[in-house]
Order: sequence, then C-alpha cells, then structure tokens
Amino acid sequence: MRTSNPTLNDRVFENSRTGVAADGVMTLNGTVIKTAVLTLLLVTAASWSWKLALSGNPPAWFGSALTFGWLVPLATALIIAFVPKTAPALAPVYALGKGIIVGIISAMYETQFGGIVLTAVMLTCGILFALLGAYMTGFIKATENFKLGIFAATGGIALFYLVAWVLGMFGIQIPGLFGNGWVGIAFSGFVVVIAALNLVLDFDFIENGCSVAAPKHMEWYAAFGLLVTLVWLYLEILRLLSKLRSRD
Repeated sequence: MRTSNPTLNDRVFENSRTGVAADGVMTLNGTVIKTAVLTLLLVTAASWSWKLALSGNPPAWFGSALTFGWLVPLATALIIAFVPKTAPALAPVYALGKGIIVGIISAMYETQFGGIVLTAVMLTCGILFALLGAYMTGFIKATENFKLGIFAATGGIALFYLVAWVLGMFGIQIPGLFGNGWVGIAFSGFVVVIAALNLVLDFDFIENGCSVAAPKHMEWYAAFGLLVTLVWLYLEILRLLSKLRSRD
C-alpha cells in the first residue's frame, strides 16, 4: 500500500517494529491527541509571527526568526521522514518552525486581501471534516488505483514546483499558471483538489497503522504527516483565493 505524502508511507511500519512491546502501540485516540498538540503549536507560532508581521515595526531579531522558520522545518521534516523514531522529539519543532512561516505568509495575504485568511482557514477545516466523514462512511475509499493516481499527481506537482523554482532563480517565469487568469485559477484549483485528496490517504495510513499495532512513536509520525498535508492545503487555498480576489 502507498500514500503520496512522502512522510506517510506504509513501508515505515515494517521499519519500525523494534521496541513495540516496550513503547506500546499506535492508537487512533493517541494519534488524534498528537495531531491536536502539533496543530496547537503551529497555530501559536503562526499567531506570534502574524502579529509581528502586521505590527509594521518588527524587532531586530525578527529576521533570525524568519531564518529559523525556513530552515528548521525543512531539516526536521527530512530527518523525520527518514528516521520516524525521531518524530516525538522533532515533530513539535517542525510545527513551531512551520507556524512562523505560515503566520508571515498569512499576514502578507491578509494585508493585500482583507478577510482572506479567515476564509482559507474555514475552507481548510471544512474540507478536512468533509473528507474525514466521507472516508469513515466509506463514500471515499483509498483503493490501490486511487493511491497510485494521487501519488502520480502529487509527484508531478512537486516536480513542477521544483522546476519553476529553479527557473525562477535564472529569471525565467512560467506564464499563465501562476497568474490570475483562468488558466492559473484552474491550475490552483487542481492543486487544491490533489492536496485535499491526500488527506484521504493520510486517514488510510493512520487506520492501517492502528490495525497492525504499529509502534507508539508512529502516532507522532502520522500526526506530523497529516499536519504537512493540512499546511499544504491551506497555503494552496490561500493562493487560489488570492487569484480569484485579484480579478474583482
């Protein structure tokens, strides 16, 4: 079984068998609690950087905080992805660092489009609970073909963003897709859909982990992976809304 979220891959269960008896096993309630803790940390950090960014006069050390916000989430995410046992210690660090960046990005969008952040938050929460309900009732099933399709789409988007970033370093811009024209809006809408469907795969990963009695630290690992998807979805919704608002 697969998941397109690189942090939530079923193969990690096979690599985390040692120490199960000593540490306990993964449970749904435990994963929910860990997810809530990481979300709270991210929101707290985002609120802090949001207020500083909108203050108009951030302190001198705010620049160092920005560096922390960019580098620490990247480093911790890579470590957690390759060494899941580090998730209990590093997932909270990731949430704090990522929260700083999310707060700053949100403040930038809010300054330009008043009220856009609240709308994006509400849509993200609505999509999360709607898909969770659809998954729990069996309306949406994470079949093997479904997983392969989302995996391919997510990989393609990641590769496209990487190429666009590299080209941007040389001053080369990809026309249309990042603009507020209908092509750009359609592209952002497609990315939002793929990001949202990744939540289904995350739910499936958590269910599988609980069913096979994965080690206790996998609760933090699963919560971390779910947070990665939620942040991605939120930022893509912000991007889509900004394109729609800019056409008004």
